[in-house]
Amino acid sequence: MNNNLTQMNKQRILSVDIFRGLTIAFMILVNTPGTWSHVYPPLEHAEWHGITPTDLIFPFFLFIVGTSIVLAYHNKRKHVDHRLYGKILKRSIKIILIGLFLAAFTYHFPFFKSFSTLRLPGVLQRIGIVFLISASFFVAVKDWRWYVVVTALLLGGYWYSMTQINIDGQPPQLTKTHNLASVIDRKILTEKHMWRHYEKDGYVQGDYDPEGLFSTLPSIATTFLGIFLGLILIDRRMSPYAKTILFVGIGIVLFLLGLWWSQYFPLNKRLWTSSYVLYTAGLAYIIFALVYFIVDVLNVKKWSHIFKYLGMNAIAVFTLSVFITKSFYLLHVPGTKTTIHGWLYQRLFADHLGNTEFSSMLYALSVVVFYIFVAWWLYRKKIFIKV
Repeated sequence: MNNNLTQMNKQRILSVDIFRGLTIAFMILVNTPGTWSHVYPPLEHAEWHGITPTDLIFPFFLFIVGTSIVLAYHNKRKHVDHRLYGKILKRSIKIILIGLFLAAFTYHFPFFKSFSTLRLPGVLQRIGIVFLISASFFVAVKDWRWYVVVTALLLGGYWYSMTQINIDGQPPQLTKTHNLASVIDRKILTEKHMWRHYEKDGYVQGDYDPEGLFSTLPSIATTFLGIFLGLILIDRRMSPYAKTILFVGIGIVLFLLGLWWSQYFPLNKRLWTSSYVLYTAGLAYIIFALVYFIVDVLNVKKWSHIFKYLGMNAIAVFTLSVFITKSFYLLHVPGTKTTIHGWLYQRLFADHLGNTEFSSMLYALSVVVFYIFVAWWLYRKKIFIKV
């Protein structure tokens, strides 16, 4: 390991990389079951209102994006110029373009013919937009109280808009079609550019988009709450033990607030409701506190590096996993009508263990292990892909 890599490791907070790596690992796990017909319920998203462990993954990633913004830019904002904003914008555009490329590949394989039906929102697109706004705000605004104000306005304003504004003269119902976020997406994006879900004979147009325009606003609050954690992490006046206790305390308060608010504004990942933001951020604080205490306070690092590798090349590994997964679903084994994905699952798992939830999950776990090795190889080769 060279001096540059050693120096970089000293500057990083290991628990942040591990938390990010764990999130990427679970992203890959829930995205690549052996068969969607046999999936354990906790590994599926809630159908609409409600929450499952899978619904924690995306907000956890946006949360740690906020923390990473603090670690990456807190020294640079002492001398801010237009070039820093330019770098933030450039990185955001790259992430968004990768997301659009994956959308084009998914829905228009093997040849992209037209932008007329390209899905515009997406996971990476939301990450890019949220990063642009959050990082720019962090660089420009140094008073932490403004983050409290903006977070409250985002969550309160979103709640009011979604629950109090009538739609076509009718009270909002927060169903898949009758909610302000879906109406705005259909008006601006049109249904041709919105999310589709896969059925037996191909992709079917949906009535809403889980990464739509209006629901991106409260997701900024998720990242802002991650920024708060980052500000605590870099505070040299507090001991690591005090930080751990504070993380747990904030987490419990946010979790309980989210749970209380869910009685009036249901937990809903697809709408990214305000209660969902507080509930998931609360859990993120608590789980991060556990990782931080074990790794950075107690200095127990056995096995932690497995997830550190993923965390240090998170976007690159996630993008690669989506591209390969979609390819395996779309490409067929030569001379057969079976996809590569179907062939691998059937030959390696279903033929031996049966077509069950267990064999489907084992396939997904094997995919996770594969990408851990990919991330490890990148780390060993000192390749760190900054999108």
